[in-house]
Amino acid sequence: MLEQGNLRVLVLHLINEAPRHGYELIKAIEDLTGGVYAPSPGVIYPTLTMLEELSQLSATTEGTKRLFSITDAGKAALEEAKPVLEAMLARLAMAPSSDAMMPVERAVENLKTVLRMKLSNRADDPEAMRKAADMIDELVRKIEEI
Repeated sequence: MLEQGNLRVLVLHLINEAPRHGYELIKAIEDLTGGVYAPSPGVIYPTLTMLEELSQLSATTEGTKRLFSITDAGKAALEEAKPVLEAMLARLAMAPSSDAMMPVERAVENLKTVLRMKLSNRADDPEAMRKAADMIDELVRKIEEI
């Protein structure tokens, strides 16, 4: 969903809009992607720490939470990355919502279930495995043509 380094730019952009906590950033990114992608805390918090170490963000502690604000250095970095940000926001605006992906996700889960049920007890049948692999490969080719 995001290319290398884009998360940092997106975080700076969102914090530039308004100071935020880490969890608020996760939800804001999830909203931007229509629910298709939400960075994990294991991704977002190291990114915040790195941006703070680069002096692009500052943080204040509110109880057990940290509120992040953008610094002048962060605003300069964001301005420098403006073309990247604009392209990324345009791409995210065109991303399908999680609702749109539901039929595909359901179909993939059905495929995984039938593979487990039908083939798990036929692992010693190379012909059945080859036929299943051929069918899946054919499906992949058809999907690529869409």
